[in-house]
Amino acid sequence: MAPVFWGSLADAVILVHGLFVLFVVAGGLFALRWRRAPWLHLPAAAWGFAVEANGWVCPLTPMENRLRALAGGATYPGDFIGRWLLAALYPAGLTPGIQGWLAALVVATNLAVYAFVLIRARR
Repeated sequence: MAPVFWGSLADAVILVHGLFVLFVVAGGLFALRWRRAPWLHLPAAAWGFAVEANGWVCPLTPMENRLRALAGGATYPGDFIGRWLLAALYPAGLTPGIQGWLAALVVATNLAVYAFVLIRARR
């Protein structure tokens, strides 16, 4: 296959990965509109939290790197967050402690949204 094909697939993985991260962080807001959204969001949020809290690498990162290599492009060490989002979203000097607080903030925000959804559903 042509390198441009593999590069396009790698770009698609980046897009899907970015949308997934956005869904993990803010997907609870969908529950305000769609009652079944938590069935998708809660497992995604749990996975995102586990990956961040444990320092795991999401399987989409090695997939992207493999596709980049097949396209003849450069790969990168580490994870998607570190490569594509860290510089844009987090300040310099990010420590595991700060990362833990950020993970807790995501959980707290989603708990607040779901609490609101449950209160509204009971009325």
